Amino acid sequence: YLNPLARFSDGQPILAEDVEFSFNTLTRHEQASPFYSAYYADVETIKLHDKHTIQFIFKTNQNKELPLILGQLPIFSKQYWTANDFGKTSLDTNIVSNGPYIIEKVDPGRTIVLKRHEQYWAKDLPVNRGRYNFERIVFEYYKDNTVALEAFKAGEYDFRLERTARNWANAYEGKKFTSGELIKEEIAHQQPAGMQAFVFNTRRELFQDSRVREALSYAFDFEWANENLFNGQYARSQSFFENSELAARGLPSEAELRLLEPFKGQIPDRVFDTAFTAPSTAAPHSIRKNLRTASQLLKDAGWVIEKNRLVHAKSKKPFTFEFLLYQKDFERVVQPFIKNLEKLGIEVVIRVVDTTQYINRRRDFDFDVMVGGFGQSNSPGNEQREYWHSSKANVPGSRNLAGISSPVIDQLIELIISAPDRDALITRTRALDRVLLAGHYVIPNWFNPVERIAYSSKLAHPEVTPKSGVSIDTWWFKQP
Repeated sequence: YLNPLARFSDGQPILAEDVEFSFNTLTRHEQASPFYSAYYADVETIKLHDKHTIQFIFKTNQNKELPLILGQLPIFSKQYWTANDFGKTSLDTNIVSNGPYIIEKVDPGRTIVLKRHEQYWAKDLPVNRGRYNFERIVFEYYKDNTVALEAFKAGEYDFRLERTARNWANAYEGKKFTSGELIKEEIAHQQPAGMQAFVFNTRRELFQDSRVREALSYAFDFEWANENLFNGQYARSQSFFENSELAARGLPSEAELRLLEPFKGQIPDRVFDTAFTAPSTAAPHSIRKNLRTASQLLKDAGWVIEKNRLVHAKSKKPFTFEFLLYQKDFERVVQPFIKNLEKLGIEVVIRVVDTTQYINRRRDFDFDVMVGGFGQSNSPGNEQREYWHSSKANVPGSRNLAGISSPVIDQLIELIISAPDRDALITRTRALDRVLLAGHYVIPNWFNPVERIAYSSKLAHPEVTPKSGVSIDTWWFKQP
């Protein structure tokens, strides 16, 4: 049921036909992200009842999350997008929207200015009280992170979210921080950390053997990186649902075992009797011991050392691959990993490309190994299809970066989507977590349970932070 007051930025009413048009465009248009077709896959048909009422008819009554996530559907103007090409890049600042801000100015590659829409139809609704307090929001773009940081310290912009531990430990100092003109703050959140990782492209023949993928994980020395590169600020990720009750810990519970038993023989035996732990170099472990373990796994997978190079015993092809990056800062993390791989006879080339090329190569799965992120919520569901389902393994632009194609994982995803209650959701998610971890599709990186922000003292934020973390929508300028 649509609010009769709802309007687009051009003043035209938001109608049921706009909702239908938006749904069909996002789920069927060839230029739309494949995420939406997976997210809303259980919608069978749509029926318009009147101008303000639209009915979504589902394929099943087991998808408990679907009614809620339909409320997240972005609504486009049918009139505007019928006259304009949805799949064409545009710098039109008069694009019709329905949010609290409209585009005022664009300087391509440099700046985008958003202006508060004073006729925004929902500004007085209770859900929006206290939000959207800035008259204008200016986004400044920098090609180099170091330059961006120095610009912030010089007062060129007002708010910064810092993701580099080295910068946070050493760079946020100086007169403006001492005087209080600039503020540095850590804000705790209760959001699942998900998984940041080095992602293997299993579409490549080189990475189709899980023993090979596992072997490479033993060459990544997180403890060394955390101490020497990150100032000890991070914790190792041990789950795809890290920092939440959804993460698999220890051995499977009785409920998880009952769920996983039918898949015996289709998944590794260690899922049932061994708790997953990412390789560590903390005593009594060491990188030397880990590399010996890696060497044995590679040998078991058919790889041997010849003339100090790792080659396949049958084909004699050398073990070599490319690590794709777009941030030069990440080279300092990858280089020590590569040094360890060289000790195994593996040759790795780092390829740093610009953002546009990186996005295109990611969309086309044109990579061997890359850094990937899989964000999670406290209520996983339909989006899991986009991350891990076999139907998305070869769909360009999908988030199934690793190319996972497993009937067991497919079934576990559907069980998560159809979970009847919270306890079942937790059990099913943990079971999926265990199977994903046992597949060694990624080398887990790290996470931080706080957000590191720096901002001008002209800004203020609420004392209570949402569980989801920092929300700039609720900030405001202090009175002079």
